Amino acid sequence: MRILILCTGNSCRSQMAEGFLKSFDPELVVHSAGTYPSNQVHPKAIQVMREVGIDISEGYPKDVDQFLDQSFDFVITVCDNARETCPVFMGKVNEQLHIGFEDPAEATGSEEEIMGVFRRVRDEIQRDFLKFFNEYI
Repeated sequence: MRILILCTGNSCRSQMAEGFLKSFDPELVVHSAGTYPSNQVHPKAIQVMREVGIDISEGYPKDVDQFLDQSFDFVITVCDNARETCPVFMGKVNEQLHIGFEDPAEATGSEEEIMGVFRRVRDEIQRDFLKFFNEYI
């Protein structure tokens, strides 16, 4: 089973979703990428994933272009922008899905409020990707 999770920056939501899917089943081949990749995985995304026992600190944002000639069972967009700008894949894609989430990197307020948004989005990603996993995998 090959899955690609696509976001704009590949620094928060798609990295967290990749981490959760790999934790559900280490045999899955899961990649994440961005349409406009950031320079690094967001430190707060790494921090909130560590809180639930998943280490995504070795991840790094990747450009979706490097995956366009590969085949996937699922390509899943996790933000509206990636959904609207999803490129055409040359490899076979069995199914494209959209499971959207708010961008925690855009959260404002105190440190506590921002971390609250990251934790909420993390928990939503875990819930929705566990539902995906149970329905499709």
